[in-house]
Amino acid sequence: MAEKKEQLFADFTAPTRQEWRDKIEVDLKGADFEKKMVWRTTEGFSMQPFYLKEDVDQLPTVNALPGEFPFIRGNKKDNNLWYVRQNIVVTDPSEANKKALDILGKGVNSLGFRFHGEQVSAEMIETLLQGIACDQVEISFRTCQRHILELADIVVAYYEKKGYDKEKIVGGIGFDPIERMLMKGKDTTMLLPNMPKLVEKLKDFPNLRCVMVHSDLLCNSGAYVYQELGYALAWGKEYLDEMVEAGVPVDLAAKKIKFYMGIGGNYFMEIAKFRAARMLWAQIVKQYEPKCNCACKMVVNAATTTYNQTVFDSYVNMLRSQTETMSAALAGVHSVVVTPFDAPYEKPTEFAERIARNQQLLLKEECHFDKIVDVSGGSYFVEELTVAIAKEGWKLFLAVEEEGGFLAAVKAGSIQQAINDTDKGRHANAGKRKEFLLGTNQFPNFTETSEGKEPLACDCSCKHSDDPDVPALKTSRLASDFETLRLTTEKAAKQPIAFMLTIGNLAMRQARAQFSCNFLAAAGYKVMDNLGFPTVEEGVEAAVKAGADIVVLCSSDDEYAEYGIPAYNALKAADPKAIFIIAGAPACAEDLKAAGIENFIHVRVDQLKTLKELNTKLGI
Repeated sequence: MAEKKEQLFADFTAPTRQEWRDKIEVDLKGADFEKKMVWRTTEGFSMQPFYLKEDVDQLPTVNALPGEFPFIRGNKKDNNLWYVRQNIVVTDPSEANKKALDILGKGVNSLGFRFHGEQVSAEMIETLLQGIACDQVEISFRTCQRHILELADIVVAYYEKKGYDKEKIVGGIGFDPIERMLMKGKDTTMLLPNMPKLVEKLKDFPNLRCVMVHSDLLCNSGAYVYQELGYALAWGKEYLDEMVEAGVPVDLAAKKIKFYMGIGGNYFMEIAKFRAARMLWAQIVKQYEPKCNCACKMVVNAATTTYNQTVFDSYVNMLRSQTETMSAALAGVHSVVVTPFDAPYEKPTEFAERIARNQQLLLKEECHFDKIVDVSGGSYFVEELTVAIAKEGWKLFLAVEEEGGFLAAVKAGSIQQAINDTDKGRHANAGKRKEFLLGTNQFPNFTETSEGKEPLACDCSCKHSDDPDVPALKTSRLASDFETLRLTTEKAAKQPIAFMLTIGNLAMRQARAQFSCNFLAAAGYKVMDNLGFPTVEEGVEAAVKAGADIVVLCSSDDEYAEYGIPAYNALKAADPKAIFIIAGAPACAEDLKAAGIENFIHVRVDQLKTLKELNTKLGI
């Protein structure tokens, strides 16, 4: 059989790179290959539209094996099982316990409890864990960093009291003082000496991790993939140095670190990020000369990002989080948290939480993603992308080290500045529709209203509210600017009506009308499309009759010279208050402007800025 297969393939000659290139250029029909086909990423590198075996043969990733150093292909050899995690904010321990028991029967096998430091007590932990087999599920705890040692003593005492096999206890007690500095600007370096003490308390629990790196905070603040990767590595090394310098053996120190990483919306980029992260972290730990390569394994809890979630058309959040979850699952992470689709505007409902759980169960039970190790391994594109991201992340890691390490950079504010600058740039790109948010700045639901939904403010469970000591991250969802605009429009005395005056070339007027409807509906305007008018006078008459506040002339560039000024004059005579807009950027734009036409919308204008200006003109 093998001989027949070899003979079959011998009949075909593998195309060369140039032959592939020539074929693509024929199909491009004269369009520039570099502009049309090469993906220039925000990380600063370019990806080609196709790769050949010869491209990846020399890459360091392709010779790695699953479950072996440097763990690029995953920490396991025979399966891709991950924990399905759901977090619970504890206000009433009894109610939290009931919820935990309920969701454990619905597919969850990892629980994350978060509570205020004032709640920490043996009685609370007893109530919280009642009826839960702690050696059968993963359990993690987060509380105020000042109460972490107290919590560790209580949790250890509880496990010992119950007689659990310490090797079967999987989970964590979250200690991450730098996260507080990034979130609130509160200097918590005085708590760092507690780290080795915490590790000492938990040293007999090999699978109970306690030193956390919450780089998901960076992802949720708008960080690019390479930024989260590079900073997460520097963050982890900062904690590793802290422990080793305090006398903690490197094997123990490394095995107590856990990474909490975000999952952004760039599908292949995120797969590559997690693969690159394991590879680079393994190399970092290896430099400390651990006794066992198992200490070099990076354990990652991945959570779908909140950065791209939206209040309007919120069911689209399910689509975003589903592809994000796929990225993490295929990349071989330890556990996954799916953020419920309604999280931006309310405490997640039971329905939203059920959907979030089932999104992971679907990938396990129906897609069998838990059965195949590193399914993306060997893909020329993914292997190239993994190496490219690793290079960019490593550059950033080295830059942080040159600055004195992650803690020094946080104190100086350079980390926060870099992420805030990225966030600002991404918001600007969203405003210009260079970064799309389905249902927000692209294809909004024309008839949707908020129905009382308001964006929720970020809530930190720690109650301390001192003035900031260092700069903090400025977290805001990518859709927030558009949502503020749309909610403002919705609260106006009258919903503005945008009327499409379609005339002339059939294909162009339809395309321009569709573009304009999507453009203006993003502000919450009522858009009215039309099949077309024989004259501009009839179109203006219909617009005035419809009570239009905005009239958009939709035609071809060539025909605007004929229709533009007559339509503008007709509208000005019929309704001087109505706003006249040309859909496009015709060659005769200067002549139209000279006649008094001020407003043009097309793919190169700043959508958010334009809509704000229209709201101002409308008195909103």
